[in-house]
Amino acid sequence: MGNKPTIAISHLGCEKNRIDTEHMLGLLVQAGYQVDSNEELADYVIVNTCSFIQAAREESVRTLVELAEANKKIVITGCMAQHFQQELLDELPEAVALIGTGDYHKIVDVIKRVEVGERVKEVSQEPTYIADETTPRYRTTTEGVAYLRVAEGCDYRCAFCIIPHLRGNQRSRSIESIVTEAEQLASEGVQEIILISQITTNYGVDLYGEPKLAELLYALGKVEVPWIRMHYAYPTGLTPKVIEAIQETPNVLPYLDLPLQHSHPEILRAMNRPWQGRVNDAIIDRIKVALPKAVLRTTFIVGFPGETENHFEHLLQFIQRHEFDHVGVFTFSPEEGTPAYGLSHQLPQEVMDERHDALMLAQQPISLKKNQTEIGKVVDVLIEQENPETGERVGRSARFAPEVDGLVYVQGDAHLGSMVAVAIDDADVYDLYGHVADTTTQLRGAISRVSVHTH
Repeated sequence: MGNKPTIAISHLGCEKNRIDTEHMLGLLVQAGYQVDSNEELADYVIVNTCSFIQAAREESVRTLVELAEANKKIVITGCMAQHFQQELLDELPEAVALIGTGDYHKIVDVIKRVEVGERVKEVSQEPTYIADETTPRYRTTTEGVAYLRVAEGCDYRCAFCIIPHLRGNQRSRSIESIVTEAEQLASEGVQEIILISQITTNYGVDLYGEPKLAELLYALGKVEVPWIRMHYAYPTGLTPKVIEAIQETPNVLPYLDLPLQHSHPEILRAMNRPWQGRVNDAIIDRIKVALPKAVLRTTFIVGFPGETENHFEHLLQFIQRHEFDHVGVFTFSPEEGTPAYGLSHQLPQEVMDERHDALMLAQQPISLKKNQTEIGKVVDVLIEQENPETGERVGRSARFAPEVDGLVYVQGDAHLGSMVAVAIDDADVYDLYGHVADTTTQLRGAISRVSVHTH
């Protein structure tokens, strides 16, 4: 047996998929494979695909076709592999293997089988696997940040969403397993741990018979890491118990990512959202009263089949009334295999695009106002990159999650991967601008932070 082949991974898709990529990298490195980010030099390219909406599939297909044209041996993994299985193998003779979303941990075995000439299809029809803290992992994010998956899969069946079909039902990791991994990450110098799953507020239901997010947050509060951020919190899962855990755990950021999708009860019912239509003003107001310092992000879908001007107007007024810090807007994408695919009253793309733009436009002055309230404050910023031209540092304050929110542009010297006190001088719709605060200001900031956390 000669030298082991070199392997590159081309990553597409969400941060849940990114963790799968990181575990595949970790397993391959542990097994002694050369892993190279340069696809041209690699013998094999693993393409970790996304299949969430049409645009994501198109990007995945483009990547696959480009690699095929370059005569690469391709291993297809991720959501699109789970989704289209045999079609992909039939269409792409260059694909030497296809691995489902519940099977990525078999990557080393698959490569070995491919090496002896087998064409491998390794797909569990109902994925049940979830990696834990003992599964090797090679992080690909900036050094200060790590994603930590608390659960995989989803038990809900929203009418527009293909994910449960591709990733299976919810399976949660134990609190002990998650805390152990968080401690490992903290010992590696990670400053921010981002908890992810399909629905983080449902964490533990399958394992413990009831949601255990509050208990998990208290346990993570003992881990020495400055920031713990939660993604995908359903508002009804933000029970008084969970809100209290956020209040009482200093390193859990009061950053709430609420995937609301719509405000109108009729559309929410048509979407088959879990608490159909109970996204109302009272629930948002309750959160704001309980966590006055909370940063609220949400996402909406415009153009769901049957959405009228009235429904859309309701949504427009809803975002103007509640003044979210960050709003993401998607136009509806009809996904084959989901109930919404066959609904009548599909809206023309131009109407969807108009509504998308109108919603974004309405949100801009709100985002600007929220950012402007930061001017004059000293805030902690996690430094993630530097601009080689200007020497300017770029990072994020607690207000901003990676990829989806804004950035903080910082004048002055600061190490990558470190947390620095920054005085905010200016703001625009998306980003903040500031300079590294001098030591006396830093001290004042530290004192005010300590006093914030004592009740």
